Amino acid sequence: MMPHILLQIIFIPALTSIFIFLGRYQIGKKAGWIAGGSLLYTTYLLSLAWLKIYQGGPNIYEEYLLIEPGIRLALLGDGLSIPVAFIANVLCTVLAFYSIHYVDHRIEIIYEGIDERRYDSYYTRFYYLFLFFPMGFMGISFSANLLVMYFFLEALTVTLYFLMAYFGYIERVKIAMMCLLWGIFSAVFFLAGSLLIYSQLGSFAISKIPALAGNPLTFWIICVFLFGLFAKLAIFPFHVWMPWVHAEHPTCIAGLLAVYANIAAYIIVRVLVLPLYNDFQVFGIPIMVMAVITMIYGSFLTMAQTDIKRVAACSTISQIAYSMLGLGALTMVSIEGGMFFFLSHIMGKTIFFSTAGLVVYTTGIRDIRNLGGLARKMPITALLWVCGAMMLSGFPPFSSFTAEWIMFTGVFERGASNSTALIVGIIGVMAILLTVGYAFLAVKNVFYGPLKPHLEGEAIKDPPLTMCVPLILLVALSIVLGMYPKIVMNLLHPVIGGALIPS
Repeated sequence: MMPHILLQIIFIPALTSIFIFLGRYQIGKKAGWIAGGSLLYTTYLLSLAWLKIYQGGPNIYEEYLLIEPGIRLALLGDGLSIPVAFIANVLCTVLAFYSIHYVDHRIEIIYEGIDERRYDSYYTRFYYLFLFFPMGFMGISFSANLLVMYFFLEALTVTLYFLMAYFGYIERVKIAMMCLLWGIFSAVFFLAGSLLIYSQLGSFAISKIPALAGNPLTFWIICVFLFGLFAKLAIFPFHVWMPWVHAEHPTCIAGLLAVYANIAAYIIVRVLVLPLYNDFQVFGIPIMVMAVITMIYGSFLTMAQTDIKRVAACSTISQIAYSMLGLGALTMVSIEGGMFFFLSHIMGKTIFFSTAGLVVYTTGIRDIRNLGGLARKMPITALLWVCGAMMLSGFPPFSSFTAEWIMFTGVFERGASNSTALIVGIIGVMAILLTVGYAFLAVKNVFYGPLKPHLEGEAIKDPPLTMCVPLILLVALSIVLGMYPKIVMNLLHPVIGGALIPS
């Protein structure tokens, strides 16, 4: 195994970012290829780590002293953190290449008429900011210390603020500030919960958290964490930021914002569910109820939208809640399925939202009422959108189908002993029909039917291959994981099952 592999995976994107910044005027448009190349390398490193753990090797643990007398960067690569990190890094890699033409187009619209030097400054700015996303995702995934995890959460929030402020859409600075405030709100509660843990244990190490089991303060510690993390997950009624922020950021980072919100589900499992399973039981049914309310509300909100980006944005509210339904059921199978669904959802959301970006990139139109019949001019884009709709709706052979099957199996296991859980599970299954409805209604309205007259004479065609091919490869990955779910489940099961969660 390569030495310091987790440290490399986290900080190579940051070092690449510094390199692009220092050479920004010489690098120019090569920045996208350099960023993508560095992420291909970290994806390779993650593949090595995945293979090691999959073959039954020991967990990867690295520890580095940061500040005397004892603040340490503790990193853990196991069957839970590695698949989360791998899929998040793959999405970052895909979107790094997808963005090469998209950022060019975005700069032309926002900063029309600028000279070549300023153009290079803005173009490279996107990528040296972009690379802090994979650093943040990898840092959160591998952190074995709450204080380190908090640092990476804040790094993601600040990065998102600047990317939105420089490259967003309508009132981009205002929306960026909204995102920053909600991100800080969430992180402050995470920090407060971490400090409460430190007050009881004298340590920020996640491995020490099981010692809180049965502590009278544990209930309130979990409440504090959940309050902040529900805001990041956009669980009803903490969802108000999502339609604005997710619709107005540059579309090329849409998949990353899906990870930014969804990774809170991983944090809940890592920090709360596994180490404090018995204390967490009291929160299970309330979480399931909140999840199913969010699923239904998010679906109806999506159906009410006429803006193509808001359709994709509002659907995120509904989709995130599926993972929380699995986590709330608190069976081993439901938690494993919920985590698998989280990974499947962020892939599907990347396809769905990025395809909406292709439509806007090509036509310059966001109002669905002014679109229609585009499949004859953009067949690859139409196919990708259909795949995205199928991935969100849980159709085979995509991984979301397998993940939903596993998750709902666990949910109904809980329902066998709890009538409320049974009712919520049934409603959750029926809510899938709403997802099918809004996803394929958008397919019909955008790509089929007669071509709108004002689009007849336009030179509309599928965008460049650097935008389409990465998305096609991501679709292929989802199919592989859907057909061979053991690739993921054989990693998740030893960690979750090993935490003595009853099946």
